[in-house]
Formats: sequence, C-alpha cells, structure tokens
Amino acid sequence: MYQALYRKYRSQTFEEMVGQEVVATTLRQAIEQGKISHAYLFSGPRGTGKTSAAKIFAKAMNCPNQVGGEPCNDCYICRAITEGSLEDVIEIDAASNNGVDEIRDIRDKSTYAPSLAQYKVYIIDEVHMLSMGAFNALLKTLEEPTENVVFILATTELHKIPATILSRVQRFEFKSIKVQDIERHLSSILDKEGVRYNPQAVSMIARRAEGGMRDALSILDQALSLTAENQLTLETAEEITGSISLRALDDYVAFIRQGDVPQALQQLQIIFDNGKSMHRFATDLLYYLRDLLIVQTGGENTHVSPVFEENLAFSREQIFAMIERVTTGLQDIKSSPQPKIYAEMMTIRLADAPESSSIASKLPPNLLAEITQLKSQVAQLQEQLAQGGPAKGFEAKPVSRQPQQPKKYRLDTNRVHTILQEAMENPHQARENLTRLQNAWGEVIESLSGADKALLSGSQPVAANENHAILAFDSPFNAEQTMKRDNLNILFGNILSQAAGFSPQILAIAQEDWVHIRAEFSAKAKGQKIPESEPAEESPLPEGFQFLAQQVTVIDD
Repeated sequence: MYQALYRKYRSQTFEEMVGQEVVATTLRQAIEQGKISHAYLFSGPRGTGKTSAAKIFAKAMNCPNQVGGEPCNDCYICRAITEGSLEDVIEIDAASNNGVDEIRDIRDKSTYAPSLAQYKVYIIDEVHMLSMGAFNALLKTLEEPTENVVFILATTELHKIPATILSRVQRFEFKSIKVQDIERHLSSILDKEGVRYNPQAVSMIARRAEGGMRDALSILDQALSLTAENQLTLETAEEITGSISLRALDDYVAFIRQGDVPQALQQLQIIFDNGKSMHRFATDLLYYLRDLLIVQTGGENTHVSPVFEENLAFSREQIFAMIERVTTGLQDIKSSPQPKIYAEMMTIRLADAPESSSIASKLPPNLLAEITQLKSQVAQLQEQLAQGGPAKGFEAKPVSRQPQQPKKYRLDTNRVHTILQEAMENPHQARENLTRLQNAWGEVIESLSGADKALLSGSQPVAANENHAILAFDSPFNAEQTMKRDNLNILFGNILSQAAGFSPQILAIAQEDWVHIRAEFSAKAKGQKIPESEPAEESPLPEGFQFLAQQVTVIDD
C-alpha cells in the first residue's frame, strides 16, 4: 500500500526536525541531563512538528540505548512507539475525546506504573478542544502528578488553554517553518525518491504551504501523482497550487508597465478563463513585485524570462505604489462576492501608477523653467534667513498663535463611581474581582499581539466588578486609543472569560485621573475635603482600595 510522503518522511529524531532547532535542542538536553518534567505543552501552527516531537521525546526518554538525547529507533520500545503499539505511550485526540469521563479514565489509569517502558506518556493532541469540565479533571492530575507519568499536550490555539493549565506545564512554541527550510527539505526528499524537478516548482510549493511542512509534503504528493516521466515541472506545480504561471504574470506586468489597460484586462480575462482564483492571482502578483524589488537591490534572480528583465525598468517608487494598490485590492477581492470586478478595478489602478510617476516628463518646457526659477528663489531666501537677517523684499511680521491645548480623554466618571461604590459596600467581592484580574493579567498580555499588546502593556488593573475592569494607563493617549478599539474589548473579555471566569469590559483611565477620582470619592465618602498641599498618610490598605480607609480601623500592636 502506498504511504503518503508526510508519513514516510516523518521526523524520527530531533536531528531530523526541520525549522525547530531551539525546541529540539532543549528537549534533547532535558533527556541528556535527566530533567524530565511531568507535563509539557507544545503550541504552534499546524504541520510544524508538534506531534512528531512528542513521539520522538517519548522514544528518547524510554529508549535504553539513547545517545546524546536521541533515540536509537532500533530497539523494541522505539519501534513500538513509532508504530503506535506500545501500551505505555497513549496518543489521544481531544477533538473526539473531549468529555470529563475520558479525562477521568486517563486520570485513573495514570496511577498504574508503566509495564515495559520507564515512563508512561500521554500525548493529547488538539487539547484546546477539551471541555471546561475535562480541563478541571486534567488539572487535578497535573497538580498531583504520578511518578514516571508524563503528559504532552499539543494545540494550535494557545489562547484557549486555561491559565490554571498553563501555569503547571513547560511550554514550547513551534514557529512557522521558513520557506527556505521547506525548499531544502523537499529537494532532499525528491533526490531520495529519484525524481527530477524544477527548482521554481519546489519554491512555489514551499510558498503555498505557508509555513507548514505537512502541507508542503501533501502538496508535493499531489504534484508527483500528476508528474510525467518522473519529473516535477513548473506547470504541474502551478496546476496543483492554483498559482498563476510566471509567463502570464510577466505579460500582465509588462502591459501594466506600458500603461496598456485593454491588453492588461485581456490578460486578466485569460487567467480567469483558465480557472485561476482572483485571490490567488493577487497573491502571486505581490510575490512577483517583491521579486522585482529583491533583484533591483542586488538579490538573487530566480526568473529566467526576458520579459522579467524588461519589467525591472520599473522604479522602486513605482513598485512600492503598485504593492500598496495590490494589497488594497487583495482585501477587496477576498471580501467581495464578485472578485473579478475588483481584480479589474485593481488592474486599471495599476496601469495608472506608471503614468503618475512620469508626469514631470510630460510638462511643457516653459512650465518646467518657471518651476526651476522658483526653486532658485526659494534657495536664495533660505540662505538669507540662515544668515540671521530678514529676506530682502519681505517684512517680518509677528504671528500670534493661540496655544493649542492637548485634547484630553473624557472619562465616564459615573461608571468609575459605581465601581468604587460597589467596592465600598462589598469590599470582599471587590478584592476577589481585582485579584482574579491581576492573576490573569500576564496571560491577557501574552495572548494579545501588535498594537493591542502595545497599548495594554502600558497599563495595570486597579479595580473591577463583574461588568467593567478599570485599567490605569501612564499615557492618557493610550487610554483614549484603547477605548476606541472595539475588537480589543471583545478579545479582552474572551481571554478573561477563559482565564478568570468573568468577562468585564475595559474602562481605560489615565493614571493621574484615577488618583484624582479615587481621592475625590474617598473624601466625599468621609464627608470632608483633603487639602491639596497636605501629604497623604501611608495607607495600610493594598493599592487601589485606599477609598475604603473610613471602613478600616488601624490598631497599633
């Protein structure tokens, strides 16, 4: 029976793992030094080697002949784990076994000692699919691990794992594999299979895999099933991946360079009639423009077409402008029910780009002469001003400008007062809400990315109830920007729902405003005013709860 390439060439040692050198080195050293923990979490995109690494790790920790942290793959235990027949290494798919009963069964059986191997290993794939009850059942096992039992959890969605689980495991993050690493690995496999290949075809498959080695091997498997005379051609790779042929892209960009809109639209129609996706077309066009930039800056030229050489006549400014237009068009194509219409609009805009950059060459000679004269006059004026005197023919007049007051973020103080009032009436609940929020704060920051992470990194939780969480920001601008990002509020609530058990909305406030409102509320609750010049006494209460000072009596011991 034919064996798929991704199974046939699955990594069997840490050395064979592609693109995950840091993870492989760390696990290998843990085996060498005998520092094997009771629980691990492997997270990362699909097809990057998480399950393969788990099985290699299970073999290495149980192999009687391991050398340098690597399994021998020759002994009975290694072969049995590879085949999936060793009863001491149990692989479970959490997508179909996500209930409490299944996890309780694992918990009960994990108390038995391994029969043949040194360690009993449970590999739970797609662990984020477990129900909350199942996670709680698993938590008990992780809190009180049985000796010689190791849990290896794998997931593609780290943000769905509860914080209580994350704090009890060693975490390893698998990265997307680089295109160059995928290309080298595919080339070595084709050499072993005795298949001749076009390097551009391998590069196209590697790009299409988007960082996943399993996807790359599956695409390669499909391509080999269509190859003739034991040879992988560029045309076959284009057919399998749905990519646009380089010849078609050469001609399309050439018509754009010439500003020939009808011919460019006709070339687009030919591509569409051949069944190519407009989304795929725009993506391949971005890569083509990127290759033009790389070659212009001295990079390697992987294109052999003379038309590509002619297209290098584009200036960098023109290529940058075209990339921006294609990026905008790609978003429209993805979201539109009529992608071809938006592809045609994008084509017309691209054909206009070269013309706009050559406007200066089409201006009348007399207008160019006037522009040159104006430039000379401006240069003279700048020189006179630089010497400290007023420019000749100009009288300096004072200009009165109204000082611009920075716009300050207007906070809904009623909500803040409501939270403070609830905290004064029920301080125990207020403390519990704030503690839950502070304990989950690290996970909140880690689960965010980009601008969202940058905004919240400059804040800290200071108070919370079931509906709102007050975040104090060092910068009023960051507080204002946070309140404007609705997606951040939704993401914040989802993360806290998993990590802390409640999903409040963000109430962003500048740190200085928080101090003022808190002091004002405290003074109002006491029925007195605090002089601004009088330094505040050091409070025995934790930060964020000084407004409860009137409810607390301090007794000197």
